Amino acid sequence: MPVVTPLLIVITLGLGAAAGLLGTLLGLGGGVFLVPFLVLVVGIPFQIAVAVSLTTVIATSSAVSAATAGKGLINLRLGMVLEVATAAGGLAGGLTAYMLSPRTLQMLFAVVTGAIAVVTIARLSHAEPVGGSDPGPLGGRYRDECLGEAVTYRVERLPVAVLASLVAGNVSTLLGLGGGIKVPVLNAWCGVPMRAAAATSAFMIGVTATSGAVIYYGRGDLIPELAAAAVLGVQVGSAGGLRLGARLRPKTLRVLMAIVLLGVAVSMVARST
Repeated sequence: MPVVTPLLIVITLGLGAAAGLLGTLLGLGGGVFLVPFLVLVVGIPFQIAVAVSLTTVIATSSAVSAATAGKGLINLRLGMVLEVATAAGGLAGGLTAYMLSPRTLQMLFAVVTGAIAVVTIARLSHAEPVGGSDPGPLGGRYRDECLGEAVTYRVERLPVAVLASLVAGNVSTLLGLGGGIKVPVLNAWCGVPMRAAAATSAFMIGVTATSGAVIYYGRGDLIPELAAAAVLGVQVGSAGGLRLGARLRPKTLRVLMAIVLLGVAVSMVARST
C-alpha cells in the first residue's frame, strides 16, 4: 500500500485532469489513461490504480451524461439494452481480478488497448452516417454542431453490440478501462456515429464501474484520498474535453484515439517486461 503524501495527492490530481480531458474527448471514460498514468508515472500497484480509476469513471459518467443531456447524443434505448450485458460482465471482472497477477493484468491491458487502436485505424475511412429519416427501434438522431447538419443512424449488428458490451464490462472492471471497448465497436461495426457512441458509452460506464468499485473497496484496494484527488482532477479535465470535442471532426477524434492508445499499449508492455 503506497504512503499517501501531499505530493502524491497533487500528482494524482494532475494526472486525473489529463485523463479526464483525454477520456471525455474520446469517450473512453478516462480510465484507459489514468491506470497507466498511475502505474507508470507514480508507481502505484496495478489493482490499486484500477480501484482509483473506477471511482473516476463513475464521476466522469455523471458529468458527461449531465452535459450531453437534451442534445440527443445519448441513446437511452440502446444504452438500456446493452447495460444488462455490461453490468453482468463488470461484476464478473471484479470477482476475477484477484485471480490474476499484476504482470498478467498489465499485459492484458496492453493487448486490449493495442487491439482497440488497430481497429480504430483500420476503420478510419468509415463514413459517419448523415441524413436519412428512419432510425429504427434502437437508432437515433441528433444535430452535429461541428458538421452543421442533422445526423440519423440505425443500429446494426445488435448481437455484436451485446457481446461487445459483455466483454467490455468484464475487461473494463478488470482493468479499469471505462468505455474503451464499447466506443470503437459501436462506431466501427454497429453504425453508431462517434459522438453518439461516446455519449452513450459514458452514460453506461457509470453503472458498470460502480459494480466493480464496490468489490475493490471491500478488499481494501481503494485509497479514499487518492480517489478524491483523481475524481476532482477528472472533473476539471472533463469540462475541457467536452468543449474541445465539440470543435473536432469525428475522423480527427479517431486518429487521436488510435495514437494515444498505441502509446499506452507500448508503455504498458515496456513496464511489464
